[in-house]
Amino acid sequence: MALPPFLTSIVGWLRAGYPNGVPEQDYIPLFALLTRRLSETEVDAVADALIEDGDLPIEKTDIQVLITKITNEMPLETDVDRVRSHLAAGGWPLAGPDVRR
Repeated sequence: MALPPFLTSIVGWLRAGYPNGVPEQDYIPLFALLTRRLSETEVDAVADALIEDGDLPIEKTDIQVLITKITNEMPLETDVDRVRSHLAAGGWPLAGPDVRR
């Protein structure tokens, strides 16, 4: 079974950097480099939940809290920006300095 291109590139990167295998002490730093990113479905789910909540304008912290609930991790700024862009494209009012998106 072939790996998806994304996973193939990760495996290739690991093999190039660790031709003799990954030492146990490098596991955690390597996993830290492979930061999770929200899928498009998760971006939609966060945006939909914020819209359903109806608390307008939508605050950045509201987005961050919902991302944390979905991923159990601190939200990446790029994911927050993707949700904000999704909401702005739908015409939903956003609070804060990034409302130009």
